[in-house]
Amino acid sequence: MPYTSRPRRPATPLAGPAADVLRIVSDPRTPVFVTAHAGGRPRYGYWRAAGGCYVALPTDVCEELRSAGRITLGNPVHDPGKTTYRVGPAAARAKAA
Repeated sequence: MPYTSRPRRPATPLAGPAADVLRIVSDPRTPVFVTAHAGGRPRYGYWRAAGGCYVALPTDVCEELRSAGRITLGNPVHDPGKTTYRVGPAAARAKAA
């Protein structure tokens, strides 16, 4: 009997900052957002409830994860001068769609 689906390639394990960022983005209790100001660099971050503060994530690491297809952006929310997106793991977005 032939297989109807392609075998999955093993996911490349992440290490260091990329693994930490993906762990944070994958935690459903921690909503992560990216804000793109008009003509400016995107800023990734989340609200840390335990410390009551906003925590920035490394933009270069987040952009690498996004370009590799590991994280995705949700629907945009437009405000004057900026656009905000919810950030999530790619697998969760694919299941929700």
